[in-house]
Amino acid sequence: MARIRELDALRGFAVCGIMLVNTWQHVDPRPIEGAAFMSHVEGRFYPIFAFLFGVSFALFLRAHDDRLIMLRRLAVLALFGVGHWWLMPGEVLLPYAIFGVVVLLPAGYLPKWLNPVLGAVVVVWSVVQGNPWTLIGGLFLLGLACVDYGGPKPSLPVFLGSVVVLVAFTLWGVGGFLAALAGAAVYASGFLLLSPRAFEPLGRMALTNYVTSSFVIITAGAQTFFSVVVVTAVTLIVQWAFSTWWLSKFRYGPLEWVWRCLTWMKVVPNRQTGAGDRRSAGTDPDRPRAEEEPGGRA
Repeated sequence: MARIRELDALRGFAVCGIMLVNTWQHVDPRPIEGAAFMSHVEGRFYPIFAFLFGVSFALFLRAHDDRLIMLRRLAVLALFGVGHWWLMPGEVLLPYAIFGVVVLLPAGYLPKWLNPVLGAVVVVWSVVQGNPWTLIGGLFLLGLACVDYGGPKPSLPVFLGSVVVLVAFTLWGVGGFLAALAGAAVYASGFLLLSPRAFEPLGRMALTNYVTSSFVIITAGAQTFFSVVVVTAVTLIVQWAFSTWWLSKFRYGPLEWVWRCLTWMKVVPNRQTGAGDRRSAGTDPDRPRAEEEPGGRA
């Protein structure tokens, strides 16, 4: 399976695209310039983010075969989502928490072979119906199943196969969800092959960066495509710098740490144990080894 650091970097990559789309969605009225590009970005990066949520869920369950703990973890995420929804209607934290309870928790009891089948069926159904919310559930299941079968990991055949499918869709004029999913597969598999670690700090603090970017978006009030790009770029650069500095001193981002404390119902140590330790956040040192949380995943 891909190292946690690779998944952190991929999550950070997805955060960049989501920040761009969220900034664009708050331009009123939205200019025609850049609309097609923004639609392209939204269709590729949100599926990656949803798929990785299923991956994180599976990694957590591998280390903690405790559905009550997972339920509490999702409940805390829902609380974050309620507050964030008030600030940014249509955001994903609350739906993710709900889908986690409705889809992922029951799926954890199913035979391993059944989850990829169900995930594929739900994705196909969402494509037929054109329902983005159903698509989230399908991608959650596929992310869960991917971990059960040893992934996600860098794979040249997966990347090349995704490129072939995307090219075929383009030549045949296939658009919509199918083209978006093929594009997301190309982006994600290509990214894992390159594994650029520069995005890792953004991914390790994805929750903190996702929530705080909403305050920037509302305050900045971008009105043109150019200003959307500038606001997004400047915000991401500042977030990257802050995340890099913060993680040199602490194991988890500010909101990630609160999430863990509320999940475990105790204060989780957050200081780095070694000077300048910038590895992916490890286990909680105050917990017995059998109960440790893998990879500090958010």
